[in-house]
Parts: sequence; structure tokens; C-alpha cells
Amino acid sequence: MRVLLIEDDASVAEYIVKGLRESGYQVEHAADGKTGLVKATTEQYDALIVDRMLPHVDGLTIIQTLRASNDSTPALILSALGEVDDRVKGLKAGGDDYLVKPFAFAELLARIEVILRRQEAGSAVTRLKVADLEMDLLAHKVTRAGQPFNLQPREYKLLEYLMRHAGQVVTRTMLLENVWDYHFDPQTNVIDVHISRLRQKIDKGFDKPLLNTVRGAGYMLDDSQ
Repeated sequence: MRVLLIEDDASVAEYIVKGLRESGYQVEHAADGKTGLVKATTEQYDALIVDRMLPHVDGLTIIQTLRASNDSTPALILSALGEVDDRVKGLKAGGDDYLVKPFAFAELLARIEVILRRQEAGSAVTRLKVADLEMDLLAHKVTRAGQPFNLQPREYKLLEYLMRHAGQVVTRTMLLENVWDYHFDPQTNVIDVHISRLRQKIDKGFDKPLLNTVRGAGYMLDDSQ
């Protein structure tokens, strides 16, 4: 998940960026409203965190500009202004949520997760794509550079989860809970076996491997290696 943080307070920005990256998000930071608006309109993000009072272009103007161009990227507004009228103005400007400073990072993270889930629920995703690897969720087919693969049901479910979390480190515990749907000894090699089989199918014969092991952390499906 890619998040754009538009925040002019360096200490607050550092705090948020550090926390989000530790939580598995890819984060870019803009220190003023003009730079943030350029980034938000020229690049693709899964969510925005926008401070309300910014130099050059204020946060509400940024969100209003995006909404006027039919950009529905979820946006969380940060502000020291916490009165009811202030929150209403933020939401009416197109913000999906409003968090008053000072805040606990755990609450910010929870609110980001909520607006992302809301966005996913509102959009029917039928195709996943990472580099030249594609998964057609309706046809239940997987191809890479047009070459089809025959996957076992568990391999398909594993790949779907990895593709939905592309660019993020996926831990063994996450896979056990979300792909196998139950908990058991995390030292078992069932994950390693399936990862190995999946890697043989989607990476073998291609110049750039997509399924990478992150030593001591888990796995990542990513095309930046």
C-alpha cells in the first residue's frame, strides 16, 4: 500500500513515516501543500494523510481539487482544529476521516486501515497485476507475460494474498492466518514448501524474480529487485 503524507511539521512527519513503514506501508512525504498536490495528482496512491494547515496550498484545497477531478483516493485529514464545525468542513471538503492533533499513532493507523477497507469494499476488483504477472479473479486464471500457469487451489490463494499485498513484507503468521485460516506451529515447513512451488511456477525462466524472501521477516511479491 502506497501512502502520501502531506505534512509541514518535520517531527510529526518523521513520527508518522517511521510508524507507517514499520507497519508495512510504502510512504512518500511532501513538506508543503504545493508539492503534495503535484504528487497527489501525478502519482497513484492508496491513501493520503493531509495536514489541514500547510504552506502554499492548504489541505482542504488539496482534497477539494482532487475530488473535483474525480480522484477518490481515501484521505485522512490531520488538524489541530478540533471543533465540530472544523471537522464538518473537512469532511464536506471530501475528507474520508478527520483526526485531531495530538494523536496516538495506533489511532492513526486504525483510521487508515478503516478508510482503505471502505475503499476496497466499494470497488469490485476483478484483476490483480504486479509487473507482468496478472491474476484474473473472475476467470480464476494466472499469467505472466501472457504465459498461463496451472496453480493448485492453495497456491492460487497464496498468490492472491501476496498480490493483494504487493510491495509489503508478508510474515509467516499472516500467511498462516489468512491463507491457511488457522494457527499452527509457525516453524512448520508447509509455507516454505508452497512458496518454493509457487516460485518455480511464476519465476522460473524469467529474468526478474518477483517472489522474494525477506530474511528474518517473511516474503514479498515485488518487481523492484
